[in-house]
Amino acid sequence: MHAQQFLNSNHNYLGLDDSKKVPVTKRLELNEALKNEVTAFAFGIATAEEIDEFNIYKATQIAMQRAIDGLSVQPTHLLIDAMTLDNALPQVSLIKGDARSVSIAAASIMAKVFRDDYMTQLSKDYPEYGFEKNAGYGTKQHLLAIDDIGIMKEHRKSFEPIKSLL
Repeated sequence: MHAQQFLNSNHNYLGLDDSKKVPVTKRLELNEALKNEVTAFAFGIATAEEIDEFNIYKATQIAMQRAIDGLSVQPTHLLIDAMTLDNALPQVSLIKGDARSVSIAAASIMAKVFRDDYMTQLSKDYPEYGFEKNAGYGTKQHLLAIDDIGIMKEHRKSFEPIKSLL
């Protein structure tokens, strides 16, 4: 899950940081503010099947390119957290980019909220898996559901413990 956006240069984005370090309530608040302030934003998703077929790194690049392609405004350059893309646009790769770039931190927060919303929807569609409690990481309830019900298309088959079950 990746987000791309254009920040409004005359706004002060206090509180932006690595999305995993920002408390949920603050993250939601920042996400709403960002959606109202940015010039454009888009999300890109790579499927579990793509992760399994290519690898997590390549799937991340695919998701990033989809986010770029989904923008309503064409970017002139890219700031990317710790990787590069096969893209003609000038780009800067920043290690720990979400701690060093307001733009990357903003995209990180928006992507995290988008993914959390996706997990919430999965928990409604498949309550027996307990997605609302595991955020994509296998809790005891989730692992028991896999044993009882089986593997879903959303599960990455190249990752443990699913890999060992196949």
